Amino acid sequence: MLTKEELPACPVATTVQIIGNKWKLLILRNLLERPWRFNELHRSLEGISQKVLTDSLRSMEKDGIITRTAYPVVPPRVEYALSPLGESMRPILNSMELWGTSYQNMVNHKE
Repeated sequence: MLTKEELPACPVATTVQIIGNKWKLLILRNLLERPWRFNELHRSLEGISQKVLTDSLRSMEKDGIITRTAYPVVPPRVEYALSPLGESMRPILNSMELWGTSYQNMVNHKE
């Protein structure tokens, strides 16, 4: 998690700092459904590199938004899931989905 000194003064800026890039939002979208394994996420996010996915997952875990569970099996199995803090973002993402759907409908009706 961020320290008090690392937090922006503005609450909106804080939210943007934590989830404000395309890939983190799309990872969150997937994790709202269920826990995912790394390769599943990688295949589902067209255009993301392994490095960007790894960096995004590490950052989100550090911020307390997701959890990483490593199972002691061969071959190794790791799952990513929303933490309770990440789950608290569900209304934000649901609102974004509703707005996006409305916008798409508006654009589609103009054609």
